[in-house]
Order: sequence, then structure tokens, then C-alpha cells
Amino acid sequence: MIQMRRLLPCVTVVALLALGSGTAVASPSSPRAESRAAVTAAAEPGGVITHGADDVCNYTNQRPTLKTGSSGRAVQQAQCYLNNAIPGLGLDEDGDFGPVTARATKQFQRCAGITVDGVIAAQTWSFLVFWANSTAEVC
Repeated sequence: MIQMRRLLPCVTVVALLALGSGTAVASPSSPRAESRAAVTAAAEPGGVITHGADDVCNYTNQRPTLKTGSSGRAVQQAQCYLNNAIPGLGLDEDGDFGPVTARATKQFQRCAGITVDGVIAAQTWSFLVFWANSTAEVC
């Protein structure tokens, strides 16, 4: 029974994609209408936000929880994503999660319409990856 519960949503999605004539596009949901409007306005013709074949940042593929005091390649990855998600940010990709990176993280979280806590955990990583690799701008 447990396996069936896990399988059913996957089968449903596959069936909808196979039977539908349109293209499925995944994007993070946001309670903020202006975020959705910005995405729609910045989307490619046809309303589809495109992504490149390669990730724009390649320091690491690790996604640990990061906060003030964290350091290393995962912080560099997050700083790179922040720079790509927020044009003109100019954040140093030095691998040190200090007050400047914390402010940039909060700015990004506000723009994305997600929990604003200055911590890069699962939700923020997901949105960072999406927006950094998107043709649209979050802010």
C-alpha cells in the first residue's frame, strides 16, 4: 500500500505529460502575485522560462544548510547563485558566509516570496538553483 501511494502521483504526472499536448514547466510556487507577474513578463515567447543545459555555478553539487559562520565550496556555490539570481549584486564568491552574504540571502528570499531567515536550507537552495539558471530575474 505504501509503495502504491508513492507510485500513484508519479504515474499521474507521466500520464498527464504523455496525454497532454502542451509542455510541462516546473517553477517554484510563490504566494506573491508580483513574483508570478515578473516571471510571466520575463519569460521567453510562449510563457516558458528557459534554462541552460549546464548549471551556471560549478563549485560543488552539495546543498548543506548554510548560515552566518559557514564556509567552503557550498558557500561559494550559494554566492554564485545569488549573483546570478540578482543582477548587479556583486557578491564576492569567497566561500565565507558573513553579514553581506546573509543580507543578500534575505534579499533573495524576499524577492522569491519564501521564508526570510537568512539561512540557505532546502527551500532556498531549490529557489536559488531555479532562479540562478533562469532566463528571468527574481528581483
